Amino acid sequence: MHVEAFRDYCLSKPAVTESFPFGPDTLVFKVMDKMFALTTLDSDRFTVNLKCKPELAIEWRESFPEIRPGYHMNKRHWNTVDFDGLLEDEFLRSMIDLSYQLVVDGLPRSTRDALKKWM
Repeated sequence: MHVEAFRDYCLSKPAVTESFPFGPDTLVFKVMDKMFALTTLDSDRFTVNLKCKPELAIEWRESFPEIRPGYHMNKRHWNTVDFDGLLEDEFLRSMIDLSYQLVVDGLPRSTRDALKKWM
């Protein structure tokens, strides 16, 4: 998956915004102002940080060398994933979906209710 497809997929989800809160080279995607994906645009490698269930994060890291503990993130809950072509796009999309859903599930009920109007 290339960066444009990644961006389009993230922005296709309800209530998602993109921003550069950490400077002009770090693209961040948020749902209802909570981060679920970010990538550095100035790197030679296309990697993405995605939220994950802790037990699944460990399983994936042990199974795929393209998945590592989240760089500059809480390593229990975040993975850094190589998007450079070795993992199938369907799997990458499922990881994005999980990250998005974990953030949505952690939102206050009133915010989740407000999100329903976007769906």
